[in-house]
Amino acid sequence: MKEGYIKQSDRKKILLITDDIRVHSGVGQIGRELVTNTSGHYNWVQLAGSIKHPEKGKLLDLSEDINKEKGLKDSYVKLYPVDGYGDEEILRKIIQLEKPDAILLITDPRYFMWLFQMEEEIRSQIPIAYLNIWDDLPAPQYNEEFYESCDALFGISKQTVAINQIVLGDKANDKVIKYVPHGLDDKKFFPIDEINEEYSKFKKQITGNSQKDFILFFNSRNIRRKSIPDALVAWKIFTDGLSPEEKEKCLFILHTEPSSEHGTDLPAVIEYLFGEDEKSIIISNQKLHHQYMNYLYNMADGVILLSSAEGWGLALTESLLTGTPFIANVTGGMQDQMRFVDGKGEWYTNSKEIPSNHKGTYTKHGDWALPVYPQALSLVGSPVTPYIWDDRCTAEDAAGRITELYSMGKEDRKSRGERGRKWAISDEAGFTAEKMAQSFTDGMEELFTTWSPREKFVFLKDTDFKTRVLKHKLNY
Repeated sequence: MKEGYIKQSDRKKILLITDDIRVHSGVGQIGRELVTNTSGHYNWVQLAGSIKHPEKGKLLDLSEDINKEKGLKDSYVKLYPVDGYGDEEILRKIIQLEKPDAILLITDPRYFMWLFQMEEEIRSQIPIAYLNIWDDLPAPQYNEEFYESCDALFGISKQTVAINQIVLGDKANDKVIKYVPHGLDDKKFFPIDEINEEYSKFKKQITGNSQKDFILFFNSRNIRRKSIPDALVAWKIFTDGLSPEEKEKCLFILHTEPSSEHGTDLPAVIEYLFGEDEKSIIISNQKLHHQYMNYLYNMADGVILLSSAEGWGLALTESLLTGTPFIANVTGGMQDQMRFVDGKGEWYTNSKEIPSNHKGTYTKHGDWALPVYPQALSLVGSPVTPYIWDDRCTAEDAAGRITELYSMGKEDRKSRGERGRKWAISDEAGFTAEKMAQSFTDGMEELFTTWSPREKFVFLKDTDFKTRVLKHKLNY
């Protein structure tokens, strides 16, 4: 058995509330990695969320599947599929039935308003831990009541950790606050030798019989904040600077939905920018096994992600693990994956004083990253999220980075990618699933050691928020 193994009868049990760990969303994927990689240390129960879950009301036991995957004999992993993320009645039943030792929440806290309103009831029995994915400044003071209702706050990025501390102030001293960056399976995403026959066959299926000297890759959802049209404009600026012969050997692969009500109609954008017969762009929208996703990253000479807000950016982690350099906007958790260093040459840590490096306070970084700094900050929001910055970089700056990546040549790109992977799997970065699981376990063990039932917390009414917001200074 692996180090840290505890027999089932002696394990703590955690109730996970987030997207169903079998789905391919970002939080679902991270939830699955946490569950599978700690299944020899914790027993797990999940309220497996979906907008309208087709298996609502069922009980699913994944223990045997996890046993086979992780080489265990006694894992305990049960799923209770629910619409949304459940409700008060369902939660009470699961707590009574499964008797968990803690609750772990992952995703936007607004989805758990019903849970936070019953936090006194919950925290008289068990602690609440929250893996915070908040992606941008200003620090959301309107989330203070949510964060106060948690006993542990794990930040997926250094910026998120700083946000937790800013929002809570002195109250952070009573919480377990820990940096738990996202990590993925480095045995699923890894560099592939060009002589791999299956990989070569797959590559030919994508590129046809034409020789491609430069492939740019995008992999994420078609939603507004991912800024896919800006990446297409950048590609146009880049290719307009090439000769027809050079352009013919370049390819931009977008693995995403062609059209989405939450994003845009990409075929229409492409036709507008390039015309009907554009041959340098391919949209892939099939759900692919991780083996073929690994192939796509290996095919690429670079990955691009210009998100205007991004809690982490799993596409960059996949890029790092496959040894592929990337171009990315300097925002959210993407900054962590660039490894900006301070004046001492040490990996930059966000603080209350400098919670973000989007203005380029520190300019030195890992050479696998080609950062694009945001040039426009738009304060956006909604009634439930009153304010958050939208960090917009320019297509012209992104095009310059594409040109830079193209001009450095394959060998330079390969060596940069190799250094990126070496760092990503190191103890310093810890961007593997196993290292993420260990960081999470360290935080949970601290929580179990220090936790005691908390006093009643008074949840503010919506009408009470106005004064707090007006007092909050929007520094960025």
